[in-house]
Amino acid sequence: MPPVPPPHPAPPAAPRVADSAGNWVDTAAPARWQPYLRLSRLDRPIGTWLLLLPCWWAIALAALATDSAGIFDAWLIAGSAMGAALMRGAGCTWNDITDRHIDGSVARTRSRPIPSGQVSVRQALIWAVVQCLVSLAILLTFPAPAIALGFAALIPVAIYPFAKRFTWWPQVFLGLAFNWGALLLWTAHTGTLGGPAVVLYLAGIAWTLFYDTIYAHQDTTDDALIGVKSTARLFGDASPRWLTGFAAITFVLFVIAVLWACADRSTLSQIIALGGPVALRVHLAWQLRRFNPADGQGLLRLFRSNRDAGLLPLPFFAIALLV
Repeated sequence: MPPVPPPHPAPPAAPRVADSAGNWVDTAAPARWQPYLRLSRLDRPIGTWLLLLPCWWAIALAALATDSAGIFDAWLIAGSAMGAALMRGAGCTWNDITDRHIDGSVARTRSRPIPSGQVSVRQALIWAVVQCLVSLAILLTFPAPAIALGFAALIPVAIYPFAKRFTWWPQVFLGLAFNWGALLLWTAHTGTLGGPAVVLYLAGIAWTLFYDTIYAHQDTTDDALIGVKSTARLFGDASPRWLTGFAAITFVLFVIAVLWACADRSTLSQIIALGGPVALRVHLAWQLRRFNPADGQGLLRLFRSNRDAGLLPLPFFAIALLV
């Protein structure tokens, strides 16, 4: 009887990305899928949260403005969560395709799937298209005006990866892309784009300038060597003053959006809803007190804490809706 050949060993796990903290992708995902999941940044969900939270803010404010919340809003909450994960994944994949040569020159990013050779550019393009198509299927369940805004969102998404090459303010382009959901989800609820959504969108852009300037301070040395521009490099030692300004602008615009959305509600409901921007501002002040551009790990922790900062307004909006 011939000997039974040994079973084929499982493929080795793909090497971790340098700034990954260890997560389900590293420990539980099948090895062949790990590079693609890392392209989508599913090993680092903070970006999905930052894309999603303006969507949830907009749904809540739209519900307050129309004094209505129903089953379709539950779908908007769930659909925007899935769409945020998919479009963030597609955007990050596109970003890694366009930045593959830059990423190979930066210590924090050279271990990403494309510059490290785990995934080819062709494979990455196919993966980006697949994510976009699934996201499109979700978008098509929304009203027509929201669908149109969804297609328009592709413009800032496509431009952002190139912004660091031609402007010192690439974080503005990130803000334009990451906060588009404020416009889209307000419109999905109300059927039309409204003034409070536009002001909320601008507040989100200011918030993005705040948190992504903190994030960009991790790479200032490498960015200077390869000529990549960022607000962190532009502001330098003056960053705390700029961050203070961005936090203040975020707060003021958020307050205006809330008051505008709640104009027809009771005074008590307005006061409770205003607790949302106040709570966010308190968290941003906490981040400012701990900002140290020389502490790379501390910068990353502050950046990730913006998930909690963005979640803070939601309970206030939910309670205000009940009053």
